[in-house]
Amino acid sequence: MVDLNVIKFDRNGHPETGLQAWEAISEDLIVSGNPIQRGHQYFSTENDKLVAGVWDCTEHELVLGHYDVDEMMVVLEGSITIKDKTGQEETFRAGDSFIVPKGTECSWKQYEYTRKFYMIYDNADSQQIKTDDLAAIRVDANAELPRVSGHDAELYLSEVPDMGMLVLYADPDNKFISGVWDCSPMKRVATTIERSELMHILEGSGSITNADGVVFEFRAGDTFLVPVGMGYQWQNREYVKKIFCSYIP
Repeated sequence: MVDLNVIKFDRNGHPETGLQAWEAISEDLIVSGNPIQRGHQYFSTENDKLVAGVWDCTEHELVLGHYDVDEMMVVLEGSITIKDKTGQEETFRAGDSFIVPKGTECSWKQYEYTRKFYMIYDNADSQQIKTDDLAAIRVDANAELPRVSGHDAELYLSEVPDMGMLVLYADPDNKFISGVWDCSPMKRVATTIERSELMHILEGSGSITNADGVVFEFRAGDTFLVPVGMGYQWQNREYVKKIFCSYIP
């Protein structure tokens, strides 16, 4: 058989073509600046409902409006400031990760050139919830993670691990979910992954083996995506912590 493979993200885009120029942002949305955006899309579903890749852009500010997609971002360079309708601002700098839920009323401000990894869930069929409670969500890598109990020992070829998970955001249909996860050393039984998941490794190292026996090694600092339907055997011989963003079809 020929199985799918893990997709490793590179901040410079495709190894041969790099980052390509993207369509200009509509002038109706621009408050200031002359934004020039580039990117490379590493992954998309057939209907483009889910897309993920790397993007960069020069400084600019956009008008206040409702964010029309769910998006998780890892800032690689520069900074992004999200301003809410009251004028309150929060800035995310290189090394930060954050989520903007669909329906959040905000404006986007970049005071400098910025680059990011992203995963976007664009479900035009779902109702766009617009409430005063929606706001950009900072991913706190040092937050205490609730421990996960009730593991099925048959899922592991190792001892049952000590695992923690903090879900920071889930869309109303529980299809787009993002948060932080950690785990003691363990090895899972081979299976088929039933979600597409973007992972940004914060600590530790390990491997993922697909159904063809292709081994993908990862370590702290790596960002990659595992596509739904791929053969999946996870192993980490040391403690691992990651930021995750999953889409469950």
